[in-house]
Amino acid sequence: MQIPTPAMPRCAGHICKNADVSDPTRRPSADDLLVLLAVGRSGRFISAAEELGINHTTISRRIAALEQALGGRVLTRVTGGWELTDLGRTALAAAEAVESAVRSLGGDTGGERTLEGVVRISATDGFSAYIAAPAAARVRRRHPRIAVEIVAATRRASTQRSGVDLEVVVGEPKVLRARAMRLGDYCLGLYGSRDYLAAHGIPSAVDELATHPLVYFVESMLQVDDLDLATNFAPMMRESVSSTNVFVHVEATRAAAGLGLLPCFMADRHADLVRVLPDEVAVRLTYWLVARGETLRRPEVATVVDAIQATVHEQRDALLGSSR
Repeated sequence: MQIPTPAMPRCAGHICKNADVSDPTRRPSADDLLVLLAVGRSGRFISAAEELGINHTTISRRIAALEQALGGRVLTRVTGGWELTDLGRTALAAAEAVESAVRSLGGDTGGERTLEGVVRISATDGFSAYIAAPAAARVRRRHPRIAVEIVAATRRASTQRSGVDLEVVVGEPKVLRARAMRLGDYCLGLYGSRDYLAAHGIPSAVDELATHPLVYFVESMLQVDDLDLATNFAPMMRESVSSTNVFVHVEATRAAAGLGLLPCFMADRHADLVRVLPDEVAVRLTYWLVARGETLRRPEVATVVDAIQATVHEQRDALLGSSR
């Protein structure tokens, strides 16, 4: 007697159909890889959509198609944007190869390669004005199709770099899944306007600073440890005008609001400011540049980084307060 073979449960086919496995007959689309490249660099769907000239829904659909082809997640949601998974970083390397191949068909048969794209930098106020801006102008003269956006902000390195290609911060950052490069040192000095010093006298020792008001950052809003510790030379100085913007520090000091703890490369530009106790008060700090590894591999970003490094090198004496 033949025993009939039991029928498979009706739901089995449904389960197999929706299992999260890759299709071995399907290869990732080059278009989908380029979408991942744009999202991986910016960390945001909206930024990628603007760069590629497509809508947010299309970005989502192409990422979903790529994940189905690869059999796993290529992006993970983080605060403010998206980060690449390990599979995503592997796919990104293939995407960069696709991009390189496409660019090689751009018609450049000789001479310097044409670079284009948008590079966004976050940096402190003073660095933005006197280092990043000249560096951006240098890049634009050589590569007019590169646009540089500079966001002035004094903060720690972000844990997630969505929406920003390069960050310049004060003090060595602790970062994950990113590279930190030391750019160079700069110096903070104590300055007073000629009018202020004529009215209140020039201090001849650190002990005398307790009788003078200090122009500096708003202590409760300062997020950078190295800048917060910079005033340890005279803890008894009382606050005068405080601001989150270093240009306000400079102008308040020029207006005789007190003694300002100012970047030398900014204060030394003004003949009406006099440096006080230069040997005793010389706070040396360091600028660092932070970026994702995949971002640094973009030729237009690498060009901006080179220009920033060159500008820092050229301005070394001014940054250290030894050019005046």
